[in-house]
Amino acid sequence: MVSDGTLTPEELAARAHANGVQLWALTDHDEIGGQARALAAAKALGMRYLTGVEISVTFIGQTVHIVGLGFDANNAALQQGLRDTRGGRRQRAMEMSEGLAKAGIAGAYEGALPYVGNPELISRTHFARFLVESGVCKDTNEVFRRFLTEGKPGYVPHRWATLKDAVHWITQAGGLAVVAHPARYKFTPNEEYALLTEFKGHGGRGIEVVTGSHSAAEYVTYAHTAQEFGLAASRGSDFHSPDESHTELGTLPLLNSALTPVWALLADRIQ
Repeated sequence: MVSDGTLTPEELAARAHANGVQLWALTDHDEIGGQARALAAAKALGMRYLTGVEISVTFIGQTVHIVGLGFDANNAALQQGLRDTRGGRRQRAMEMSEGLAKAGIAGAYEGALPYVGNPELISRTHFARFLVESGVCKDTNEVFRRFLTEGKPGYVPHRWATLKDAVHWITQAGGLAVVAHPARYKFTPNEEYALLTEFKGHGGRGIEVVTGSHSAAEYVTYAHTAQEFGLAASRGSDFHSPDESHTELGTLPLLNSALTPVWALLADRIQ
């Protein structure tokens, strides 16, 4: 991955192929620089490929992730939008480091940098890896719980793209927009309804139903949500690292056969 994953696109493709994956998309956060390598690796292994990205959005004061699939990775408007979205990460990272220093953890920004392939993409995950490796916490879950969630010393909110912008960047580049892992957001039912209504109004067409951060009960809940809103269903591992991810590539259950899978709408864009 090129954003916050620990494996290269080639390593990720090999891992997916070894686990029986037939159609794959690399969805780095706010970055599409790994797409050419991911496509080449997929082709070399006989897998089909869709371009992918996961765009950070602010909605009702929370960060929401919108996945784009099947777009033209050379689209200038999409590339510029992602550059703009990445632009605030460095300043945010410096403020996170300052907050951690006040909690007695010095040099966190410099400590996080070796875990970042591209400094433009520095994120909480890179700080978490540094704090684990330096022995402050036993795992990344503990880091987030103690230091990097709202109200904790290293938490700094960031203003991301708007929902409208993210969906438009994806769709104008010929892609399909998907709400990623909806159960992770702590919205009230009314707020979630507002999110999905606005998302669909801007041209969004899919929602993740089966994903590494959903429970079996949430698979059922969001299958109903997909049907209620007339959205295609997506299935993704949310895999970032062999040591950190809840779900291994290629091991998720299948989608309910009553749902329309997103890849059925993207057949002409599969490479």
